[in-house]
Amino acid sequence: MRICHVSPHLPPDQAANALLPAQLGRWMRERGDDVVYVAHEPAQVGHAKTGSTTAEHDLAGPVRWIRRRSAGGTVVRRLRLDSLRVARDVSAALASVASSADLLHLHSNGLIVEVAAAWAHRRKIPYVLTLYGTEIWHYKRRRPIDPFTRAFQRASRVTFYSQGLLDRARAEGLDRAGLSVIYPPVSDAFAAASEEFRRAAREGAGIRERFVILNVKRLHELAGQKYLIDAFARLARGRRDVRLVICGTGPMMATLEQQIDVLGMRDHVTLAGLVPHDVIARYMSAADVFALPSLLEALPTVAVEALASGTPVVSADHPGGVELHAMFGEDVAIVPREKPEPLAAALERALSTLRRTLPATARVIEEQFRPAAVMRQFDAVYRQAL
Repeated sequence: MRICHVSPHLPPDQAANALLPAQLGRWMRERGDDVVYVAHEPAQVGHAKTGSTTAEHDLAGPVRWIRRRSAGGTVVRRLRLDSLRVARDVSAALASVASSADLLHLHSNGLIVEVAAAWAHRRKIPYVLTLYGTEIWHYKRRRPIDPFTRAFQRASRVTFYSQGLLDRARAEGLDRAGLSVIYPPVSDAFAAASEEFRRAAREGAGIRERFVILNVKRLHELAGQKYLIDAFARLARGRRDVRLVICGTGPMMATLEQQIDVLGMRDHVTLAGLVPHDVIARYMSAADVFALPSLLEALPTVAVEALASGTPVVSADHPGGVELHAMFGEDVAIVPREKPEPLAAALERALSTLRRTLPATARVIEEQFRPAAVMRQFDAVYRQAL
């Protein structure tokens, strides 16, 4: 099979719609399929050359990079010249690398996906559309012929990152045959570890405290880390045996650093920055509880990675957290969003028990989240689309 993945993001970007096409591509390459990509340049400057088709960042095949829309001036926006330029570039890239494709897999939404859907439809090439969250949470059909709605309806199959996302799509009038839920894959690197391994992971990270609370998320307003830091300050006041580790980078870094200083928590909080995948796995094993105070999540992969590592989760009551609680029961505690007090209380309860996740949680992860299970589900979707 020859497949072309089209996505607004690819690695080194860390978005879900960057990681999944990279993972699917590697799996397909291993079984002998041909994989190509069309994607916007990474958000990190200097990682891609517009129009290049070289394979980078351990991707499974060549990439045709598309320059993103610029902010532009008033005239550019009014005439939509930049949008026309992107549409032209996407069509040219697809003509170059995807004319002989058996299937397109489109990820998320935006102009790059809408143009690819129309291009595939004209050429009678089937395509699968995968939706991750924002496309549905912010969906509004603004005009009778909406490019995203048309791409959705014309897709051979549509997959969703979570059941809650699929339910929301149907509630918004996006319903049709061929819809399914395929959860994100969780690497085998995230697995339950012995107490000896956990102690070594803490020592390797320079953690001397007995208790560790972990958060892994981009430092963004929607990730809710400011509520976590407030909650942690309430919990840690007068204690010297607990540390909060936050892995990630983003626009909130300076604000969070200032908040930590104001609360007098500089000696108790580690802002680890952007951390490699293998180091994240060790942090997950070392942690006693994983905190996810986000304001909005479809299906938080980082929380499932924590569960796969044996670490219980305390999550805000966003749709993804509620869905995980329904799947994993008491291993995922739910607290109200934007409320430091109940978050602090839930974290303290988790530290007082110091238990690891239940065997039932490991079974669900093996059946629905491990790469082999996810790839089998996508393989079935691809075969249905063809």
